[in-house]
Amino acid sequence: QVQLVESGGGLVQAGGSLRLACAASRSIFGINLMGWYRRTPGNQRALVATITGDGRTNYADSVKGRFTISRDNAKNTLYLQMNSLKPEDTAVYYCTAYSTIWGQGTQVTVSS
Repeated sequence: QVQLVESGGGLVQAGGSLRLACAASRSIFGINLMGWYRRTPGNQRALVATITGDGRTNYADSVKGRFTISRDNAKNTLYLQMNSLKPEDTAVYYCTAYSTIWGQGTQVTVSS
């Protein structure tokens, strides 16, 4: 069993940047699919980005060109670099492994 803990959220001005981290309690080397989802204030849950074990990435259209997902297997950590943040990015961000194991989320609030 692996536990995931997100960090790095906070309050940021529009146009700013944040880097989210998802620390896993065990090695993520063998986890093929990991990703980030977010739940907006309207309680909508949506894909942000995913990454496979071989580095293939997938992004929601709304974040393409602004967000970058990466993983550091040596550090057992998944990252989400968020640049050019918009108020519409305000949400609770969750990391996931296999789309079945979830962290508790970290709040990102972008002010206009």
